[in-house]
Amino acid sequence: MLAATAPTPTRKSLFVDSTPLLGDPVALRARAAKDGYLFFKKRLPAAEVLALRAELLAIIEKYGWRQPGQYALGGLIDYDAINRLTEEEMHRTDVGVTADAYHDVQRLESFHRLPHHPRLLEIYRALFDREVLVHPRHITRLITPHTCMVPTPPHQDFPYIQGSTKTWTCWFPVGDCPRALGGLTVLRGSHVHGYLPVQPAKGAGGFAVPLCPSETDWVEGDYETGDVLTFPSHTVHKALRCQFKDRVRLSLDVRYQPVDEPVDNSSLNPHCRLTWEEIYAGWKHDDLKYYWRKLPLKVSPWDHGYLQPKRRIC
Repeated sequence: MLAATAPTPTRKSLFVDSTPLLGDPVALRARAAKDGYLFFKKRLPAAEVLALRAELLAIIEKYGWRQPGQYALGGLIDYDAINRLTEEEMHRTDVGVTADAYHDVQRLESFHRLPHHPRLLEIYRALFDREVLVHPRHITRLITPHTCMVPTPPHQDFPYIQGSTKTWTCWFPVGDCPRALGGLTVLRGSHVHGYLPVQPAKGAGGFAVPLCPSETDWVEGDYETGDVLTFPSHTVHKALRCQFKDRVRLSLDVRYQPVDEPVDNSSLNPHCRLTWEEIYAGWKHDDLKYYWRKLPLKVSPWDHGYLQPKRRIC
Protein backbone atom coordinates (compact mmCIF):
# COMPACT_ATOMS: atom_id res chain seq x y z
CA MET A 1 0.00 0.00 0.00
CA LEU A 2 1.24 3.45 -0.86
CA ALA A 3 2.24 5.80 1.94
CA ALA A 4 -0.60 7.97 3.18
CA THR A 5 -0.68 11.52 1.90
CA ALA A 6 -2.71 14.55 2.88
CA PRO A 7 -6.07 14.66 1.06
CA THR A 8 -6.29 16.95 -1.93
CA PRO A 9 -8.96 19.64 -1.44
CA THR A 10 -12.26 18.61 -3.04
CA ARG A 11 -12.92 20.27 -6.38
CA LYS A 12 -16.53 20.92 -7.33
CA SER A 13 -17.40 21.87 -10.87
CA LEU A 14 -20.69 22.13 -12.76
CA PHE A 15 -22.09 19.68 -15.27
CA VAL A 16 -21.27 20.39 -18.92
CA ASP A 17 -24.29 20.17 -21.23
CA SER A 18 -23.65 17.56 -23.93
CA THR A 19 -26.78 18.32 -25.95
CA PRO A 20 -24.77 20.01 -28.76
CA LEU A 21 -22.85 16.74 -29.28
CA LEU A 22 -25.89 14.59 -30.03
CA GLY A 23 -25.44 15.40 -33.72
CA ASP A 24 -21.81 14.24 -33.55
CA PRO A 25 -21.71 10.71 -32.05
CA VAL A 26 -17.91 10.50 -32.33
CA ALA A 27 -17.47 13.62 -30.20
CA LEU A 28 -20.18 12.42 -27.81
CA ARG A 29 -18.38 9.11 -27.25
CA ALA A 30 -15.08 10.91 -26.81
CA ARG A 31 -16.50 13.11 -24.06
CA ALA A 32 -18.10 10.07 -22.40
CA ALA A 33 -14.79 8.19 -22.50
CA LYS A 34 -12.94 11.15 -20.98
CA ASP A 35 -15.35 12.36 -18.29
CA GLY A 36 -17.31 9.23 -17.42
CA TYR A 37 -20.65 11.06 -17.53
CA LEU A 38 -22.93 13.01 -19.87
CA PHE A 39 -25.44 15.67 -18.88
CA PHE A 40 -28.32 16.90 -21.03
CA LYS A 41 -30.20 20.08 -20.21
CA LYS A 42 -34.02 19.80 -20.36
CA ARG A 43 -33.78 16.64 -22.42
CA LEU A 44 -37.19 15.32 -21.40
CA PRO A 45 -40.39 17.32 -21.97
CA ALA A 46 -41.29 19.01 -18.70
CA ALA A 47 -44.98 18.26 -19.12
CA GLU A 48 -44.38 14.50 -19.23
CA VAL A 49 -42.03 14.56 -16.24
CA LEU A 50 -44.46 16.66 -14.22
CA ALA A 51 -47.36 14.36 -15.12
CA LEU A 52 -45.43 11.52 -13.49
CA ARG A 53 -44.61 13.79 -10.54
CA ALA A 54 -48.32 14.37 -9.98
CA GLU A 55 -48.91 10.62 -9.82
CA LEU A 56 -46.04 10.06 -7.39
CA LEU A 57 -47.23 12.87 -5.13
CA ALA A 58 -50.75 11.44 -5.20
CA ILE A 59 -49.35 8.19 -3.78
CA ILE A 60 -47.51 10.09 -1.04
CA GLU A 61 -50.72 11.97 -0.23
CA LYS A 62 -52.71 8.71 -0.19
CA TYR A 63 -50.60 7.52 2.74
CA GLY A 64 -50.89 10.80 4.64
CA TRP A 65 -47.28 11.98 4.33
CA ARG A 66 -47.85 15.13 2.26
CA GLN A 67 -48.55 18.49 3.84
CA PRO A 68 -52.08 19.72 3.04
CA GLY A 69 -52.84 23.06 1.43
CA GLN A 70 -49.90 23.26 -1.01
CA TYR A 71 -50.00 23.65 -4.78
CA ALA A 72 -50.63 20.59 -6.92
CA LEU A 73 -46.97 19.72 -7.63
CA GLY A 74 -45.52 20.81 -4.30
CA GLY A 75 -43.32 18.33 -2.50
CA LEU A 76 -43.72 19.43 1.12
CA ILE A 77 -43.77 16.48 3.52
CA ASP A 78 -45.40 16.20 6.94
CA TYR A 79 -42.27 15.46 8.98
CA ASP A 80 -44.17 14.15 11.98
CA ALA A 81 -46.40 11.89 9.87
CA ILE A 82 -43.53 10.23 7.97
CA ASN A 83 -41.55 9.75 11.17
CA ARG A 84 -44.39 7.92 12.89
CA LEU A 85 -43.29 5.00 10.70
CA THR A 86 -40.71 2.67 12.18
CA GLU A 87 -37.57 1.83 10.26
CA GLU A 88 -39.00 -1.66 9.71
CA GLU A 89 -42.16 -0.18 8.19
CA MET A 90 -40.03 1.91 5.83
CA HIS A 91 -39.24 -1.42 4.16
CA ARG A 92 -36.36 -0.22 1.99
CA THR A 93 -34.46 2.77 3.20
CA ASP A 94 -33.01 3.22 -0.29
CA VAL A 95 -36.36 4.20 -1.82
CA GLY A 96 -37.73 6.33 1.02
CA VAL A 97 -41.24 4.93 1.56
CA THR A 98 -43.07 1.83 2.75
CA ALA A 99 -43.47 -1.36 0.70
CA ASP A 100 -47.15 -0.67 0.00
CA ALA A 101 -46.43 2.82 -1.32
CA TYR A 102 -43.54 1.59 -3.45
CA HIS A 103 -45.73 -1.14 -4.92
CA ASP A 104 -48.24 1.54 -5.91
CA VAL A 105 -45.45 3.37 -7.73
CA GLN A 106 -44.30 0.24 -9.52
CA ARG A 107 -47.84 -0.35 -10.80
CA LEU A 108 -47.87 3.02 -12.62
CA GLU A 109 -47.82 2.55 -16.39
CA SER A 110 -46.38 6.05 -16.84
CA PHE A 111 -43.44 5.19 -14.58
CA HIS A 112 -42.47 2.32 -16.88
CA ARG A 113 -43.21 4.21 -20.10
CA LEU A 114 -41.14 7.37 -19.56
CA PRO A 115 -37.76 5.51 -19.73
CA HIS A 116 -38.64 4.52 -23.32
CA HIS A 117 -39.00 8.14 -24.41
CA PRO A 118 -37.47 8.73 -27.89
CA ARG A 119 -35.38 11.61 -26.54
CA LEU A 120 -33.68 9.20 -24.14
CA LEU A 121 -33.24 6.41 -26.67
CA GLU A 122 -31.57 8.88 -29.02
CA ILE A 123 -28.77 9.34 -26.48
CA TYR A 124 -27.97 5.65 -26.18
CA ARG A 125 -28.25 4.88 -29.87
CA ALA A 126 -25.65 7.56 -30.44
CA LEU A 127 -23.45 6.20 -27.65
CA PHE A 128 -23.69 2.51 -28.56
CA ASP A 129 -24.07 2.78 -32.36
CA ARG A 130 -26.44 -0.21 -32.19
CA GLU A 131 -29.83 -1.15 -30.87
CA VAL A 132 -30.57 -0.41 -27.22
CA LEU A 133 -31.98 -2.60 -24.47
CA VAL A 134 -33.92 -0.64 -21.87
CA HIS A 135 -33.74 -2.62 -18.64
CA PRO A 136 -37.32 -3.16 -17.42
CA ARG A 137 -36.19 -2.95 -13.78
CA HIS A 138 -36.77 0.74 -13.13
CA ILE A 139 -36.18 2.31 -9.73
CA THR A 140 -37.82 5.36 -8.28
CA ARG A 141 -36.67 7.05 -5.11
CA LEU A 142 -39.07 9.08 -3.03
CA ILE A 143 -36.52 10.39 -0.56
CA THR A 144 -38.50 11.59 2.42
CA PRO A 145 -37.13 13.25 5.57
CA HIS A 146 -37.52 10.08 7.64
CA THR A 147 -34.80 9.90 10.26
CA CYS A 148 -33.58 6.54 8.94
CA MET A 149 -32.72 7.99 5.53
CA VAL A 150 -29.00 8.31 4.78
CA PRO A 151 -27.51 9.91 1.63
CA THR A 152 -26.38 7.34 -0.93
CA PRO A 153 -22.61 6.82 -0.40
CA PRO A 154 -19.96 6.86 -3.17
CA HIS A 155 -20.41 3.70 -5.23
CA GLN A 156 -20.38 2.15 -8.68
CA ASP A 157 -23.51 0.60 -10.15
CA PHE A 158 -21.77 -2.39 -11.74
CA PRO A 159 -21.69 -4.62 -8.62
CA TYR A 160 -25.49 -4.26 -8.33
CA ILE A 161 -26.31 -4.58 -12.03
CA GLN A 162 -23.50 -6.76 -13.41
CA GLY A 163 -24.12 -8.13 -16.88
CA SER A 164 -22.39 -5.85 -19.37
CA THR A 165 -19.84 -3.25 -18.31
CA LYS A 166 -21.30 -1.18 -21.16
CA THR A 167 -24.52 -0.64 -19.20
CA TRP A 168 -25.29 3.01 -18.49
CA THR A 169 -27.41 4.47 -15.71
CA CYS A 170 -29.78 7.32 -16.49
CA TRP A 171 -30.72 9.45 -13.48
CA PHE A 172 -33.18 12.29 -13.58
CA PRO A 173 -35.26 14.12 -10.98
CA VAL A 174 -39.04 14.16 -11.27
CA GLY A 175 -39.30 17.91 -10.87
CA ASP A 176 -36.74 20.58 -10.03
CA CYS A 177 -33.91 19.37 -7.79
CA PRO A 178 -31.46 22.01 -6.53
CA ARG A 179 -28.30 20.76 -4.87
CA ALA A 180 -29.78 21.53 -1.45
CA LEU A 181 -32.43 18.87 -2.12
CA GLY A 182 -29.81 16.13 -2.46
CA GLY A 183 -29.24 15.53 -6.17
CA LEU A 184 -26.66 13.20 -7.66
CA THR A 185 -22.98 14.09 -8.14
CA VAL A 186 -20.33 12.11 -10.07
CA LEU A 187 -16.59 11.66 -9.65
CA ARG A 188 -15.26 12.74 -13.03
CA GLY A 189 -12.99 10.20 -14.75
CA SER A 190 -13.48 7.52 -12.08
CA HIS A 191 -14.77 4.99 -14.64
CA VAL A 192 -11.28 4.46 -16.07
CA HIS A 193 -10.28 2.36 -13.04
CA GLY A 194 -12.82 -0.36 -13.77
CA TYR A 195 -14.38 -2.26 -10.89
CA LEU A 196 -13.35 -0.99 -7.45
CA PRO A 197 -13.55 -2.95 -4.15
CA VAL A 198 -16.37 -2.19 -1.72
CA GLN A 199 -16.84 -1.84 2.02
CA PRO A 200 -20.12 -1.96 4.04
CA ALA A 201 -21.75 1.45 4.42
CA LYS A 202 -25.05 3.04 5.38
CA GLY A 203 -27.31 4.23 2.60
CA ALA A 204 -28.69 2.79 -0.62
CA GLY A 205 -27.04 -0.46 -1.63
CA GLY A 206 -25.33 -1.04 1.71
CA PHE A 207 -21.81 -0.68 0.29
CA ALA A 208 -19.44 2.13 -0.67
CA VAL A 209 -16.25 2.52 -2.66
CA PRO A 210 -13.50 3.80 -0.33
CA LEU A 211 -12.05 6.90 -1.98
CA CYS A 212 -8.35 7.61 -2.39
CA PRO A 213 -7.00 11.02 -1.27
CA SER A 214 -6.58 12.21 -4.86
CA GLU A 215 -10.15 11.41 -5.90
CA THR A 216 -11.76 14.80 -5.42
CA ASP A 217 -13.01 15.95 -8.84
CA TRP A 218 -16.76 15.95 -8.19
CA VAL A 219 -19.20 17.36 -10.76
CA GLU A 220 -22.64 18.53 -9.71
CA GLY A 221 -25.40 21.00 -10.51
CA ASP A 222 -28.90 22.28 -9.80
CA TYR A 223 -31.27 20.11 -11.83
CA GLU A 224 -34.32 21.54 -13.55
CA THR A 225 -37.32 19.51 -14.66
CA GLY A 226 -36.31 17.51 -17.73
CA ASP A 227 -32.55 17.48 -17.04
CA VAL A 228 -30.86 14.10 -17.49
CA LEU A 229 -27.58 12.75 -16.07
CA THR A 230 -26.13 9.50 -17.43
CA PHE A 231 -22.93 7.55 -16.78
CA PRO A 232 -21.41 4.08 -17.30
CA SER A 233 -21.58 1.45 -14.57
CA HIS A 234 -17.99 2.00 -13.36
CA THR A 235 -18.42 5.73 -12.66
CA VAL A 236 -18.35 6.54 -8.94
CA HIS A 237 -21.28 8.68 -7.85
CA LYS A 238 -23.18 9.63 -4.70
CA ALA A 239 -26.08 11.72 -3.45
CA LEU A 240 -25.60 15.12 -1.91
CA ARG A 241 -27.03 15.56 1.56
CA CYS A 242 -30.55 17.02 1.62
CA GLN A 243 -30.69 20.22 3.65
CA PHE A 244 -34.47 20.19 4.17
CA LYS A 245 -36.64 18.39 6.70
CA ASP A 246 -39.94 19.04 4.96
CA ARG A 247 -39.46 18.02 1.32
CA VAL A 248 -39.37 14.90 -0.81
CA ARG A 249 -36.83 14.27 -3.58
CA LEU A 250 -38.36 12.32 -6.45
CA SER A 251 -36.06 10.68 -9.02
CA LEU A 252 -35.71 7.76 -11.41
CA ASP A 253 -32.87 5.32 -12.03
CA VAL A 254 -33.04 3.62 -15.44
CA ARG A 255 -30.45 1.43 -17.18
CA TYR A 256 -29.58 1.09 -20.87
CA GLN A 257 -27.15 -1.17 -22.69
CA PRO A 258 -26.42 -2.48 -26.19
CA VAL A 259 -28.95 -5.21 -26.90
CA ASP A 260 -26.27 -7.72 -27.91
CA GLU A 261 -24.31 -7.42 -24.63
CA PRO A 262 -24.85 -9.78 -21.65
CA VAL A 263 -27.52 -8.85 -19.12
CA ASP A 264 -28.06 -10.24 -15.64
CA ASN A 265 -31.45 -11.81 -15.02
CA SER A 266 -32.09 -9.54 -12.02
CA SER A 267 -32.25 -6.57 -14.39
CA LEU A 268 -35.25 -8.22 -16.07
CA ASN A 269 -37.23 -8.56 -12.83
CA PRO A 270 -39.25 -5.91 -10.96
CA HIS A 271 -37.53 -3.77 -8.34
CA CYS A 272 -40.03 -4.91 -5.72
CA ARG A 273 -41.85 -8.00 -4.48
CA LEU A 274 -44.58 -7.76 -7.09
CA THR A 275 -44.65 -9.95 -10.19
CA TRP A 276 -44.89 -8.46 -13.65
CA GLU A 277 -48.44 -9.81 -13.84
CA GLU A 278 -49.36 -7.79 -10.74
CA ILE A 279 -47.63 -4.69 -12.09
CA TYR A 280 -49.38 -4.91 -15.46
CA ALA A 281 -52.85 -5.61 -14.05
CA GLY A 282 -54.22 -2.05 -14.42
CA TRP A 283 -52.38 -0.95 -17.57
CA LYS A 284 -54.28 0.47 -20.55
CA HIS A 285 -51.74 -0.56 -23.20
CA ASP A 286 -49.90 -3.79 -23.96
CA ASP A 287 -46.94 -2.64 -26.07
CA LEU A 288 -44.43 -2.53 -23.18
CA LYS A 289 -45.51 -5.73 -21.47
CA TYR A 290 -42.63 -8.28 -21.53
CA TYR A 291 -41.01 -6.42 -24.44
CA TRP A 292 -37.56 -7.82 -23.61
CA ARG A 293 -38.74 -11.39 -24.10
CA LYS A 294 -38.94 -10.70 -27.83
CA LEU A 295 -35.21 -9.92 -27.95
CA PRO A 296 -32.33 -12.42 -28.38
CA LEU A 297 -30.75 -11.60 -25.02
CA LYS A 298 -27.63 -13.20 -23.57
CA VAL A 299 -28.24 -13.70 -19.84
CA SER A 300 -25.09 -13.82 -17.72
CA PRO A 301 -24.59 -15.42 -14.28
CA TRP A 302 -24.52 -13.35 -11.09
CA ASP A 303 -21.12 -13.03 -9.39
CA HIS A 304 -21.42 -12.61 -5.61
CA GLY A 305 -17.73 -11.73 -5.42
CA TYR A 306 -18.34 -8.15 -6.54
CA LEU A 307 -20.17 -7.41 -3.27
CA GLN A 308 -17.68 -9.12 -1.00
CA PRO A 309 -15.90 -6.49 1.13
CA LYS A 310 -12.27 -6.00 0.09
CA ARG A 311 -9.57 -3.53 0.97
CA ARG A 312 -8.77 -0.97 -1.69
CA ILE A 313 -5.15 -0.13 -2.44
CA CYS A 314 -4.68 3.52 -3.41
